[in-house]
This record gives sequence, C-alpha cells and structure tokens, in this order.
Amino acid sequence: MSKTTQIKPILDVNEKPKLLLWITLSLQHLFAMFGATVLVPILTGLSPSVALATSGIGTLIYIIITRGKIPAYLGSSFAFINPIISLSTSNNLQTAMMGAFLASLVYGIISLFIQKFGIDWLLRLLPPVVVGPIIIVIGLGMAPTAIDMAMNRTINGTKEYSLQNFLVAIITLLITIICCVILRGFAKLIPVLLGIIFGYIVSCLVGIVDFTPIIEAPWFQFPKFFIPFINYVPSFNLAVFAMVPIAIVTINEHIGHQIVLSEVVGKNFIKNPGLHKSILADGLAMMCASLLGGPPSTTYGENIGVLAITRVFSVFVLAGAAIFAIILSFIGKFSAFISTIPTPVMGGVSILLFGIIASSGLRMMVDKNIDLSINRNLVISSVIIVLGIGGAVLKFNSINFELPSMALAAISGILLNIILPKKN
Repeated sequence: MSKTTQIKPILDVNEKPKLLLWITLSLQHLFAMFGATVLVPILTGLSPSVALATSGIGTLIYIIITRGKIPAYLGSSFAFINPIISLSTSNNLQTAMMGAFLASLVYGIISLFIQKFGIDWLLRLLPPVVVGPIIIVIGLGMAPTAIDMAMNRTINGTKEYSLQNFLVAIITLLITIICCVILRGFAKLIPVLLGIIFGYIVSCLVGIVDFTPIIEAPWFQFPKFFIPFINYVPSFNLAVFAMVPIAIVTINEHIGHQIVLSEVVGKNFIKNPGLHKSILADGLAMMCASLLGGPPSTTYGENIGVLAITRVFSVFVLAGAAIFAIILSFIGKFSAFISTIPTPVMGGVSILLFGIIASSGLRMMVDKNIDLSINRNLVISSVIIVLGIGGAVLKFNSINFELPSMALAAISGILLNIILPKKN
C-alpha cells in the first residue's frame, strides 16, 4: 500500500461530536447506505427491515472487533444476490442462509492465514485478471433481473410487457443519472436514494402505488428474523457450498476498501488494527446476518465517500447511523412503505447500479494494466465471463448439489490462474 497522506480531520476517528451534530452526521451516513442496503433484500425476496437491522448490528460488531479504530459502515452485499436467488428458488431460504454462514467462515479462516503469513499469498491467488472479470459477472449477471423488473408486470401469475412500467423505470433511471452526474456535494453520494424517491413520486402520479400496506401496518413491528432452531432446523445440504467462492471476491473488495479508507483518513488501517482484524469483523457481521435472515454484509464505498467529503472520521458517527438503522427496522409503517415501492422504480435504479458494478470490474482491469493480448489473461477473463453470464451450472443430481454460475466462474478463474503458466 502506498504511503498515506495525513489529512486534517474535522473530527478524528475517536472524537465524539455534540449531540445535535452527532444525530445529523449519523443520519447522513444512514441516507448514503440506505438505497443499496434496501435494494438487495427487495431483489432477493428477503425482508428489508431485517436487512436494516443486520446492517446496523453488523456495523456495531465491526466497530467493536476493530476496537473503534476503523470508521466504516456495513450494508447488504450485491455480490451474493444471484446465489441467494438461485438457492432460495431451487432449494429454500434456509439453504441460502446456511450458505452465507459458510461464506462468513471463509473470512475467519483467511483472517487467521493473514495474521500468520501476511497478505501476499492472497493477492497472488486473486490477481486483478481474476477479480476484475468476476466483478463484471456480478454486475452483468443481474442485468436480466433489472430489465425484467423495469418493463414487465405480473397479472394473475403471468408476466407481460407494460409500457407504463417501462416509462416509470426509464424516468427513474434518468433522474438517478442526473443526480449522479450533475449534482455536487453530499447529494452526489446518494443518487440511488434520490432516484427511488423521485421514481416513487412519479409512480404515485400515474397511480401504481398501493398505500394499503402503510395504512394497515402498525407503528411498531418486530422484524421478521429467520433464526435457526426457532424458525427452522438447520440441515446439511451440499448446495450451501455454492456461496462460499463468492466470499473470495468480497474479501478482495474489502481489501480495496481498507486501502482507500486508509488514504482518506490518513491512517494505515492495514497495519493498525490490522487487515486480519477488519476481515474477521466483516466475517462476524456476515455471520450475524446469516443467523438472523438478512443478506450478507460488506463494507460500503458510499459511506467512505461521505467520509472523504465531510472529513468527519468519527466512529461514533458511524455507530449512530447503525443505531438509527436498527431503530428504523422496528417501525412497521416504515417497513410497509418500503414494500410499496413499485417494481419498475427498483428496476430503473438497478439498470444503472448493476452496470456500474460491471464497469468497476472493467476499470480494475484497466487500472491494473491487464494486457489481454497475452493469451493467459485473455483465456482466464473469457472463461470467467462466459461461464458467469451464460448461466453455466454444475449439477450432481445424485447428491442434490448444484454450483451456480457465479460460483463456478469464480472457482474456474482461480484454478486457471493457478494452473496456466505465466509465460506463453
């Protein structure tokens, strides 16, 4: 990692703001993470209120494990969307949650290896030529879902094209793009949230919002947690291992966030409290989410952006945002409001969001000077992209095991990187 540049903060990592300022700054971080954190459970069929609760709980766990030294917020991870949908559809939600639990164990194992052997071995296992195409697959693999949400509606169990829905999605997309490109300051960091708000207003004007759930919902409502031995009895199923390879990708994302965060704050978090601590904390937050029925969590770049703009690095502010998220998850009318957001609105913002994810993988390859004129690089990236986007799955019906396309693509890329000679 490059040498960090000391930046004079308005509030340093362990400084506590005054109450009114504290509340304001925490709400700002809540808004920054809200759109993406809620979008994941909507796409996967999980509970948005549980996702809010687990994001807050996970962030508090992260702060405690890192001893209050790293200002970060953990929200729902987009990398696990396809595997959760696949496992929930072909098996059940229990399988998806157990898969997330196993993925969190990978964090703990890698944390121990980093503490013992350093980080170089992991970077050799996951070079940009592997991680870049996998990130592209994560984004483009969800493209059909985004388009389906944007232009189709379901009537009596049958999907059909809806021009009205598609126009709402396009308007939402355009508003989100305008917010992303034209707006400045903090507003530039929450284009997804602003896009959803304006898209919701447009949906109200054209009459596709049903307010009945909001009217009928109580003010206080306990989130519908999905807890082992309470809501279900865990059972072993080989399908749960399908989510494990995705953890390798999100761990690499975690490392990138720690490097960027170190540059923003001016402290070397890779050394103190140590990458093994932050990865362990991330894994424990993911484990907590899996045990409560929430989507797997990850550190959020959106909140790092807020830190960079405001120069307020206080972990107390991030903890405040986490507490607000937990409180919101218990407000029944708020959860009901989220459920009334029309599908085309979420489809519109998803078009941009999934495209940005794919583009970030491409940017990684460009930034790291991956030369595709070299056959080895070309082969690795090509196989990952086609297997992942093409929907290839590895099935063993005799043992009821299925490896989804994204997991298969990730494993194939890692193996090709190990097997193929560096010179050709």
